[in-house]
Amino acid sequence: MKSAVENLSPTRVKLTVEVSAADLKPHLDAAYAGIGAQVQVPGFRKGKVPQRIIDQRFGRGTVVQEAVNEALPELYGQAMAEHDLTPLGQPEVNFTELPLQDGQELKFEAEVDVVPAFELPDFSGIEVQVDPATVADDDVQTRLDALRARFGTLKPIKRKAKTGDHLTIDLSATIEGEEVDSVTGVSYEIGSGTMLEGLDKALRGTKTGDTVEFTSPLAGGDRAGEVADVTVTVTAAKERELPELDDEFAQLASPHDTMEELQADLRAQAEQAARFEQGVAARDKVLDQMLAMVDIPVPESLVEAEVHRHLEGENRLEDDTHRAEVTESTTKAMRTQFLLDKMVERDEVDVDQGELMEYIMMTAQQYGMNPQQFAQQIDQQGQVPAMVAEVGRRKALASVLEAAKVTDTDGNVVDLDAIEGSDEEGDEDDDPEDGDLDVLDDVEELEDVEEQAEEVDAPAEDDEAAKA
Repeated sequence: MKSAVENLSPTRVKLTVEVSAADLKPHLDAAYAGIGAQVQVPGFRKGKVPQRIIDQRFGRGTVVQEAVNEALPELYGQAMAEHDLTPLGQPEVNFTELPLQDGQELKFEAEVDVVPAFELPDFSGIEVQVDPATVADDDVQTRLDALRARFGTLKPIKRKAKTGDHLTIDLSATIEGEEVDSVTGVSYEIGSGTMLEGLDKALRGTKTGDTVEFTSPLAGGDRAGEVADVTVTVTAAKERELPELDDEFAQLASPHDTMEELQADLRAQAEQAARFEQGVAARDKVLDQMLAMVDIPVPESLVEAEVHRHLEGENRLEDDTHRAEVTESTTKAMRTQFLLDKMVERDEVDVDQGELMEYIMMTAQQYGMNPQQFAQQIDQQGQVPAMVAEVGRRKALASVLEAAKVTDTDGNVVDLDAIEGSDEEGDEDDDPEDGDLDVLDDVEELEDVEEQAEEVDAPAEDDEAAKA
């Protein structure tokens, strides 16, 4: 087999592949054997039909099509490996010559997006500056208020409802008289803004038994964005009664005996969260510097496809402003993935089972799933290699982050090694990802984009053999 490559762009190539009759013969023989084993020809036993009889009854083109479809993934893969190319997505295959007669060669062209070639610079001298990890009294008070609210009790009210009250409601939405959605017995906190636009305003001032009507665009479903007539009935109204902030509360809500000890613990948690934020900011700035130091082109067609999929899922295909934002973030995420994958390859980064399991457990926690069930699910879906690749990228970025010089705007050196890699227990306000300085935003969403072309079927509409 002979192959040549033509660079159509920094991220797209055209392979020209020539397969000799001798190299293709085993595939043709296998195709004859397969067809012979499936058909019944009078005078011949199954599996014993001569090749010339198969050609006469079914046509040489049928055999060639079967052989080419079977051989193409292997031939294509060999050509990609020969030129050290990593494909992104499925190739566009065009057959320029088919062996419709004995002794003829198979020739085809394949255009495909590939991981671009680029050189890695020296990242050892990176320096970044972040904000100081400061904690204000308001930060501690916010944590204390959240903890206090968790131990509050709901008491029925007879007054008019206001922001912060918890109502039980029945809700229905109609469009031109047709009911498109309805729920009953739903608990809703006024001011939370977690349901329909305008619901908070409509519920303020209501009492148990009241019914209010308003119009609002639907937030989800098949008719998302359409304006509906909404009717809401309040079936119960309660307010949250908060416990007194005293030593008894400290003992109830924490392992501490006094409010002073509890407040000191909350301050320590706030300081830890501030250091996490500092570490995340350092990670992002280091990554930005890395990307600025190397020119990495991205396949425009893949970016456009990913952006379209994203906007279509949000029903915002006509939102040009959002399209520009998603295009920018998708392009950065793809460049990041190419960069870190290159580092993994260059530095021969290995991922051991313990590191993989730690990542799986962290991801399961983010999805609110049992780690064992999550592990089984990704194994069944064939996602383990993608998980391994992601851990490798995290390790590659971590190696640069560890070597970078990080200071705050006050001139103090930030010791990222002092930042623990786990969230405080019971801290509901922290993003689970903030405890991991190696999180790569948006990269995981691109796993489908770099799907390898391992199973390539010759398109019948482009295959002259199908017409023979």
